[in-house]
Amino acid sequence: MQIHTTVDDLRSALRRAGKVAFAPTMGNLHAGHISLMQQARQYGECVVASIFVNRLQFGPREDFDKYPRTFETDCQQLRDAGVDHLFAPDESVLYPTPQQYFVTPADAQDSILEGASRPGHFRGVATVVAKLFNIVQPAAVLLGKKDYQQLMVIRNMVRELNMPIEIIGCETIRAADGLALSSRNGYLSAQARTEAPRLYQQLQAIAHAIDIGQRDYASLESTATEHLRQHGWQPDYIAIRRRSDLLLPIDDHQTLVVVAAAKLENTRLLDNLEIV
Repeated sequence: MQIHTTVDDLRSALRRAGKVAFAPTMGNLHAGHISLMQQARQYGECVVASIFVNRLQFGPREDFDKYPRTFETDCQQLRDAGVDHLFAPDESVLYPTPQQYFVTPADAQDSILEGASRPGHFRGVATVVAKLFNIVQPAAVLLGKKDYQQLMVIRNMVRELNMPIEIIGCETIRAADGLALSSRNGYLSAQARTEAPRLYQQLQAIAHAIDIGQRDYASLESTATEHLRQHGWQPDYIAIRRRSDLLLPIDDHQTLVVVAAAKLENTRLLDNLEIV
């Protein structure tokens, strides 16, 4: 695996690489990330990963400074997964001057759910992802479904800006007890880690209720929210939405997803479950 820290070096290496499949990350890799790398080979002759902790998508009271940096371990995992090239730029490479041009998602998709809880987050995500796409020029990009709204924002950005990129949404990788793998799971205490699977269990309960015909979505959301509160959680939202744009469903013929974010102790966990 070749490691590149500058744009020119990466572009030079990829000039004759053929079709590129790309998986952007912020590092601190786990089995979910590695699954993306392994699947990427199906979509390109050359597999490229990136590691960059993007300051623009963190709020002023969020965990940018303490976000885990595990570069050497990450590199070994990427080598083992067969990644060809790693782009690992310093902040001064992606932001050589203060950023004044931004990619701003549509307000209807940016101001809800994660966007409401983390103002400016998706503008930071869309801006850095657009930069990375311009640098790497991938034919396909693999993203995990765990960050469901992020996947939707990036997919819609690519479509509306006519980027010649196929966005592949990959299934969430889970621990044996159902907890979605996340870099932030490492913040959990032993007690919180035992409690953490409850979030996914509530999503499963909602999906089952809808499967057997319940359609009072507000009641299902509030019941699950209260259940989490009673077990020490601080829910931000549990919401049943349309998959395409995460807006409220308007009939029974749309494909749905239930998305959730909740804090357990001091760790904020995200999860979702598509409803068949």
